[in-house]
Amino acid sequence: MFLRRILSGGGGLAVLRSARAVKQTTGIVGLEVEPEARKVLIGLYTRALNEIKAVPEDEGYRKAVESFTRHRLQICQEEEDWKRIEDRIGCGQVEELIEEAQDELKLIGKMIEWDPWGVPDDYECEVIEDDTPIPKHVPQHKPVALPEEFFKALDAMKADPALKGDSPPQVKA
Repeated sequence: MFLRRILSGGGGLAVLRSARAVKQTTGIVGLEVEPEARKVLIGLYTRALNEIKAVPEDEGYRKAVESFTRHRLQICQEEEDWKRIEDRIGCGQVEELIEEAQDELKLIGKMIEWDPWGVPDDYECEVIEDDTPIPKHVPQHKPVALPEEFFKALDAMKADPALKGDSPPQVKA
């Protein structure tokens, strides 16, 4: 009866649009459902695009933030449904995207404060060398010597006339 009333014109598309899926839970402890997630995301992405303008245009960080933020903002503007936004962005739930956008805004502020791109071209980093022994728990990553067999096999391959040409080596059975 409900469907017949909608299809016969007793409310029509307005009723269908208002009956879109409502998320009950995120399934993530401590992460509440945001009923206006699309609106919040649009606001956060717009704010991020405005704040990133303080970073020099040629910096990789700015280019990366602008690229993925514009892409996500466009999706949020094109889609009304939270499920479609999640599916198209493909990086989690809209509530997680909100947290991520908030974190990116904090990072933009920190990057502007730290000014990592403001190092002068003629800046020289001071290198401090001393003979302090390295603690035993710190890995030293020294390359190990290759076994003698490796060098014998390498010499044999170099001497093989079949390997002198441009063709790839053939496996001998």
